[in-house]
Amino acid sequence: MTIDEMKKKKKELGLTGKMIAEESGIPLATVRKIFSGETKAPRKATLDAILSVLMKHDRESSGRVWGAEAVRDGRPRHIRYNFGTPDLLGTDGNIGLVRETQAAYIYDAFPKGNYTTEDYYALPDDQRVELIDGVFYDMSAPAVVHQIILGELHLLFRECIDRHDCPCRVCFAPCDVRLDCDNKTMVQPDLLVICEGLNIHAKALEGAPDLVLEILSPSTRSKDMLLKLHKYREAGAREYWIVDPERQTVIVYDFEKDPFVPVYYPFKEKIPVGISEGKCAIDFARVLQAIEDYYRE
Repeated sequence: MTIDEMKKKKKELGLTGKMIAEESGIPLATVRKIFSGETKAPRKATLDAILSVLMKHDRESSGRVWGAEAVRDGRPRHIRYNFGTPDLLGTDGNIGLVRETQAAYIYDAFPKGNYTTEDYYALPDDQRVELIDGVFYDMSAPAVVHQIILGELHLLFRECIDRHDCPCRVCFAPCDVRLDCDNKTMVQPDLLVICEGLNIHAKALEGAPDLVLEILSPSTRSKDMLLKLHKYREAGAREYWIVDPERQTVIVYDFEKDPFVPVYYPFKEKIPVGISEGKCAIDFARVLQAIEDYYRE
């Protein structure tokens, strides 16, 4: 959808710039500049967030808001959620996985379900999923470059913590986090930093880590950028990093700032760690070098 088409849709739905800003999390000034044409080349993530608001209201106005699960013959079906009719992907035992598309969603547009952590722990060991608000989300095996980035970041965070004697520990996936301390959500962040006040149980970490980092992949982009953004913030995380290997950018959300706005960094920069109070910075040039070395091999 072009910006002109988005402007037309905004007018049709009777939405104001303020309404779109509040629902998308994009600053009102940025929304106004995009619709006025002052911003000539808006970021794709910004356009996706605005588009998600428009499409949500479009679905609501046309009565096409789909529930968390659909059942046929007493068995839950896979549904790929898009902006039209759901695409049925068949059945898979008692597991209703949501396989994401490239479309962007805001939190309220994501499904809510009835699965619990008891169902989560009953899954086969070789089936990796996340449970969010009672819905299972499939987690396919990460690409090699994803693991190279994760390995470098774990090392960089560990070095920084050790160098400054910070009272924190860093963990990486797979590591279960019972984010809301209830039986409806169990996530596996790519990397997390725990400083204090987090109970460590035998099976899972309880509550929100201080810092959470997710590395985007095509199958997790909307979940990581929108659904998890909301979940981590509401659960009490202090900082959220989104690493985009495709665009070689890092989006940092400092939830302790009011208002919190995303800050974008290229891979070549040193990125300050907000929860370290100025002590730590992560040199993404080393991450970029590791990626380039991999592709040269």
